[in-house]
Amino acid sequence: MIFKKEIIWGDRLLSIETGRVAHQATGAVMIRYADTTVLCTVVASREPSLESVFFPLTVNYIEKAYSAGKIPGGFVKREGRPSERETLTSRLIDRPIRPLFHPNFKNETQVICTVLSFDGKNDPDIVSIIGASAALTISGIPFMGPIAASKIGFDNGEFLLNPSETSDLDLVIAGTKDGVLMVESGANELSEEDMLKALKFGHESFQPVIDMILDFAEECAKDPWEVAEHGADYSEIAKEMAKHFDKEIENAYKGKSKHDRNEALAKVFESIVVHFSENNCCTDKKILGEIFHDICSNHIRTTLFATGKRIDGRSSTDIRKITADVAVLPMVHGSALFTRGETQALAIATLGTAQDEQIIDALAGEYKERFLLHYNFPPFSVGEISRLGTPGRREIGHGRLAWRAINSVLPSKEDFPYSIRVVSEVLSCNGSSSMASVCGASLALMDAGVPLKNPVAGIAMGLIVGEDDYVILSDIMGEEDHLGDMDFKVAGTQNGITALQMDIKVTGISFDIMEKAIRQAKKGRLYILDEMAKVLDEARSELNENAPKMTTILIPKDKIREVIGSGGKVIREIIERTRAKIDIDDDGNVTVAASNTASMECAIDMIKGIALDPIYGTIYNAKVVKVMDFGAFVNFFGQREGLVHISEMSDKRVEKVTDIVNDGDEVSVLFLGYDNKGRARLTMKINKKI
Repeated sequence: MIFKKEIIWGDRLLSIETGRVAHQATGAVMIRYADTTVLCTVVASREPSLESVFFPLTVNYIEKAYSAGKIPGGFVKREGRPSERETLTSRLIDRPIRPLFHPNFKNETQVICTVLSFDGKNDPDIVSIIGASAALTISGIPFMGPIAASKIGFDNGEFLLNPSETSDLDLVIAGTKDGVLMVESGANELSEEDMLKALKFGHESFQPVIDMILDFAEECAKDPWEVAEHGADYSEIAKEMAKHFDKEIENAYKGKSKHDRNEALAKVFESIVVHFSENNCCTDKKILGEIFHDICSNHIRTTLFATGKRIDGRSSTDIRKITADVAVLPMVHGSALFTRGETQALAIATLGTAQDEQIIDALAGEYKERFLLHYNFPPFSVGEISRLGTPGRREIGHGRLAWRAINSVLPSKEDFPYSIRVVSEVLSCNGSSSMASVCGASLALMDAGVPLKNPVAGIAMGLIVGEDDYVILSDIMGEEDHLGDMDFKVAGTQNGITALQMDIKVTGISFDIMEKAIRQAKKGRLYILDEMAKVLDEARSELNENAPKMTTILIPKDKIREVIGSGGKVIREIIERTRAKIDIDDDGNVTVAASNTASMECAIDMIKGIALDPIYGTIYNAKVVKVMDFGAFVNFFGQREGLVHISEMSDKRVEKVTDIVNDGDEVSVLFLGYDNKGRARLTMKINKKI
């Protein structure tokens, strides 16, 4: 039987349907928004995973080229490994749904969202989040939803719901009827006040979608799965562990670095295992480990509420010690080493030409990306050993967050024609390496001489919720991130926010708490910007000497073919002679880059000589190519030649041309236009009146 619901949402038709396709999935819906259509399915194992401590959820978002009427590019004409966009969207779907599964549900679960039709206007990511929520809600799986999501823009003081055009804000917000669970945003230095209004607008905007899913589920939801309301009772073991080891756990946290703290806690856990083994209470290290984790978490939280101090002695608003250095590497174009507490990022900036831009083959069409930011997280940064491989979801997600933070303050391509790549190498991590990457990237770009509109800094905020109170934490450490109730990252300039990412692990956080967190984050961000300014407060006045020299000139469109030449012969000759890189677009913009100024200027002169005309009354450097009795032919403007008559060589009478010039001599000539036969008129009488 087919069930279907539809509403008008943001002036477009949104519909969800089940019962027509994918009958063997635990839950499946076909969701359509305007002409963008996504199949969202969920399958869960009937048996819990005995090996997993954490909930084994996998989310996959898949774009099919046929959805946009395309055949995949590349040698192999079929979809392969996930693109960066597919990876990022998979994370976007995962983050708001993961906290809503029953805490005792440990069954392996997979959500797959497949884009079947894309209309080029309505982004499938929002559609996929809503579709995944609907599929889970009707599946019978213990999912405490539904959730919905929306995309919010901001233009001319107005908020836009699911806009198809770019604006000063690109915000994705997801949540339940009562609260926000996830935010992902890039912005053009948006004020804290406007960002808060955008969050409220976004939460209100998707309420009709949640109501639609609830109505839909009332008609077609499957019977709910049974799941134990309470896990196994380990309270006696927990009491025994707390009784004998509370003091040792407390001492393990006192005044120690992350490394020393982990070593001390490891020794405590070894003692716990021995104690319970000798007393035949419990020999399962996995169970003991979970109980030990809960006791450590409770210790951190209760200590914070009781004393106002965190495990490293800071107050809730203190920022860890910051040090920064620039120009730390000799041959790169720009570099910075940013250290905050035990988190350290080495950022390296590289400048290139248009040939270095990344070609993106997206559903909406192929385009070029001139700014790249890549984040690397090697295992030694947390003192671990693991196999090195291709970047995972975490690396791609953190890199994209840092990209959003920096992108809006970059100069335009017209003002700064370089392509730009920043790589952040995380050398040590104890909390918010992505925000350290933002700070390092900003400094590295300014060190390279990239004229940023304003420096950018980032800070990670946390939240600990008690029974009757809560504490907002600035600059959280790894333990606070792992054990806390919110992970909230804010990046921006002194003027406003450029990127925001929020993941809330509990429901019921009010907008008042969010407002306090955003305002507390602003104070922290401004403090970090002040610390960065002590090293470098604006871009260097000149590009790094190792960076390529580049300039852009405009030539007439009808001259593009002449500059390129038949089969590219002319432009290849210029490149071979000058060793420069040359890019020409359809509008006649010619970008020339070279390793030194002389090569760049030589290439520019050759191009101008082909595509442009000499300017009347301008003095040019010329080279004598042939001496005749009546004058000398000179090359004076690119490949152009002209005759300097013997009478135009000097204010005095000249008997022989060779008394003044010879083949190969370099002279200055004044361009006087053309004669009636179209020949250039030149004179060496520079002071001659025009």
